[in-house]
Amino acid sequence: MSLVVSEEVREAVDAGRPVVALESTIIAHGLPRPRNLLVAVELEEAVRREGAVPATIAVLDGRPRVGLDKEQLERIANEDGIRKLGHRDLPLAVAGGASGATTVSATALLASLAGVRVFATGGLGGVHREWTVTQDESADLGLLARTRITVVCAGVKSILDVPATLQRLETLGVSVAGYGTDRFPGFYLSDSGHPVDWTLRTPGEVADVMRAQDTLGGPESALVVANPVPEAEQLDPGLHARVLDEALRACEREGITGQAVTPFLLDHLVRHTDGASLSANLAAVRGNVRLAGRIAVAWAGV
Repeated sequence: MSLVVSEEVREAVDAGRPVVALESTIIAHGLPRPRNLLVAVELEEAVRREGAVPATIAVLDGRPRVGLDKEQLERIANEDGIRKLGHRDLPLAVAGGASGATTVSATALLASLAGVRVFATGGLGGVHREWTVTQDESADLGLLARTRITVVCAGVKSILDVPATLQRLETLGVSVAGYGTDRFPGFYLSDSGHPVDWTLRTPGEVADVMRAQDTLGGPESALVVANPVPEAEQLDPGLHARVLDEALRACEREGITGQAVTPFLLDHLVRHTDGASLSANLAAVRGNVRLAGRIAVAWAGV
């Protein structure tokens, strides 16, 4: 696999300067046009304001790229036929000359290969509801168990089985800490209703944990920094509970199963909260990107 690292990102990594990896799925598949490109540019600018270099990641014409220029970012935002690529899809996309936006697992893998240690995203994938029947679990979890990267996220989406996801992360040996909280965030919600065992309160503390990972050695697993969306910007918990319950019942009524469940539930939330869930989503992503920039700066010792 021929990994293409932009000159700006390569120079920053080589010099030990702060870099933040950004996924591209939110650009190609998470937001409508033209808002998606505006948000993509906004997130890169937010990283720069924190003193770090943004490295948006995607695959274009079969070439995995870490760091996109303006034209490449526009392609991901506007080109029809952009695929959604997990890490399992990368060899197929490379061999087939395909173009695709990277999910959490593919972004984390490519960032790690490029020497980028900090990655900001919205929320992780996790264990799906009714896992005992469907055996449906996001590839994010297994990839993070064997990839040394720090992922700043707003927990996992509340449509998933949150306690089962936390248990699975524990089983896989992935370190999880709340940022400024002892509660695990629920993506749209500041608090999923479940605790975390560890709390980190400053970017410097996160960087200290990253250094301790390297000093201790052991499995090349990730560090998940769970950063809650501010309460003032979260989806109203009462609205969230009502609409999610309606969505789950609609899913069962319409016979939606397997991989179709998550997009169905997410679409239902957007439509039946009048876009409030999308606003909470963006608030979470913005906060994670800013925090990741500060962590990257602390990690670099700038």
